[in-house]
Amino acid sequence: MKNFSIAGVQMRVNGAHSNLPMMKYKLDVLMSIYPWVQMVVFSELCVRGPLTVFASPADEFDAEFGAMAKKHGIWLLPGSAFERSEGKIYNTASVYNPKGEVVGRYRKMFPFYPYEEGVTPGNDFMLFDVPEVGKFGVSICYDMWFPETTRTMAAMGAEVILHPTLTNTIDREVELSIVRATAAINQCFIFDFNGLEAGGNGQSIVCGPDGRVLYQAHTSEEMVPLEIDIERVRRSREKGTLRLGQTLKSFRDNKIIFDIYEPGKTFPYLDSLGPIEKPTRSTPLEKAYGTEAPVVFPVSSDSHKMH
Repeated sequence: MKNFSIAGVQMRVNGAHSNLPMMKYKLDVLMSIYPWVQMVVFSELCVRGPLTVFASPADEFDAEFGAMAKKHGIWLLPGSAFERSEGKIYNTASVYNPKGEVVGRYRKMFPFYPYEEGVTPGNDFMLFDVPEVGKFGVSICYDMWFPETTRTMAAMGAEVILHPTLTNTIDREVELSIVRATAAINQCFIFDFNGLEAGGNGQSIVCGPDGRVLYQAHTSEEMVPLEIDIERVRRSREKGTLRLGQTLKSFRDNKIIFDIYEPGKTFPYLDSLGPIEKPTRSTPLEKAYGTEAPVVFPVSSDSHKMH
């Protein structure tokens, strides 16, 4: 067995000011109650909220987060923050080791267009090793809707995918099913942590390499500490999910070339879908009512009286 303990923090996020003081407080409380935890994950854009106007250099919070990791002797993924670099804005997650050092940064590959307006996609995957434990990959929110991202990390050896997210929309239930499916088809652990208020609608979820839910949070603040056995990943990948589908080995052995990924390849159907833009009303008022405004009937001054 390779036991390793990871905790996720589902907390309220304020979009108007820094959430760093509350993150420090939450971490102190978490580690006081659960001193056995070895890694802590926060939600996407937790530290500064979802407004790109607050974008800053990637290293702005390194001193504080590094000190937090070193103080508690933990691996720390404090969600992400909007990074401003060379005139561009990225959605960037940084990982700190127990010495407080930055071990890597990951820029979200699939910003949530058209809503995450003005954010540039990243190009590089980020995996890091926890010595004598295993290999971890980092993904952010909308990335998981594109299975190529997690499949690539799994093929590179990722056994645990850390996935901070910010979802405050009605498709959260859909995302929960995506997390389960992604864990199963890649035979890995996934820690998907959402925020609250400006940071999301909660319902964080942790799944094992068979796609089963280890824990699903509700819609209030929660700290979720779990100890996992990373050997389950290797066993699942060698023996099959629930001793059935050996998906990674089948993916490795099947030599089919998917031409959708060929450079320069175009697909007329995909082109026919049009640009990425916010949907508009399917039935504009002028079509429903003509060029004139709808008729408004006057209300009698006595109409408020109860009969």
